[in-house]
Amino acid sequence: MTIEIVKAGLLTTVQDTGRFGFQKAGVSIGGAMDINAIQIANVLVGNDENEAALEVTMTGPTMQFYETAMLAITGGDLSPKLNGTHVPLNRPILAKRGDELSFHQIKDGCRSYIAFAGGLQIKKVMNSYSTYLRAGIGGLNGRPLKKGDRLICKQRNRRSEGLYTLLTSQKRMVAQWSVSSHLCNNTNSNCIRVIRGRHYDSFSLESVQLLWNSSYTVTTEADRMGYRLNGSPLTLKKQQQMLSEPVSFGTIQVPGDGMPIILMADSQTVGGYPIIGQVAAVDRSKIAQMKAGDLLLFEEIDMNSAGYLFRKRQANLEELKASIYAKWVGGG
Repeated sequence: MTIEIVKAGLLTTVQDTGRFGFQKAGVSIGGAMDINAIQIANVLVGNDENEAALEVTMTGPTMQFYETAMLAITGGDLSPKLNGTHVPLNRPILAKRGDELSFHQIKDGCRSYIAFAGGLQIKKVMNSYSTYLRAGIGGLNGRPLKKGDRLICKQRNRRSEGLYTLLTSQKRMVAQWSVSSHLCNNTNSNCIRVIRGRHYDSFSLESVQLLWNSSYTVTTEADRMGYRLNGSPLTLKKQQQMLSEPVSFGTIQVPGDGMPIILMADSQTVGGYPIIGQVAAVDRSKIAQMKAGDLLLFEEIDMNSAGYLFRKRQANLEELKASIYAKWVGGG
């Protein structure tokens, strides 16, 4: 099955859940900014949750289908339309030969994910399909999609074929295919839960109070590598020389100007700024849907609670998979 990119959009890349095992060589984990959304999209079309899909940022692409395809769109609501008619998020839909999928104004969030039944026929680089733009590797030739690009979908597996048959035969109402709201991100909430970082106790008492009791705004310096925030500056009790140490998606660094930076999916592997906190894994998807001008608040959470919430989210994903594969398809 072939899809042609008619218009590229602002930034559309091939992503999966990340490139693991190469940080010691300075290679970022990368992957989707909103892991929750890409996993749900893949599950909805019967794929493995780590399959390659498209990450659409702000202004979406326009694409034309050369054969009938089953797909699902999740994450931010960028007003997707099929042949000019609105299509719903968080459920599988059909695009027929000659159909055109396009995106329009932003209603919620800033990143959408499109998964296609069978997945995309993309070569893995370092065990991942993800596009790492700074290194020019992965995805489609290590770059964003552009006008004229053609994507090939792999053959549907048994689960995807079963879902496709149900959808095309209309044995079930479309409403029954939607994802429960508790599985999707609440992008209207601006509260981000944070675990104390390695250098938390090195910050002044006033700075610690500001962290938990004041708001910060996402600036225009926000991309897949990091989000620079604007708000009350945070300062150390005393200036000290910091050694570079490992950082990851969600690490909150504080450079010399006192304005926090939240590292994102394509962050560097080590950093030398003091680390005041680490965003709980369950809330990284929420940050990924924030854009310049959005306001956020930090709320403290301990390690055990953060782990519990992450496990709960994964359990919800497994519940969705079981519901689709066992109830709708009749087994894995």
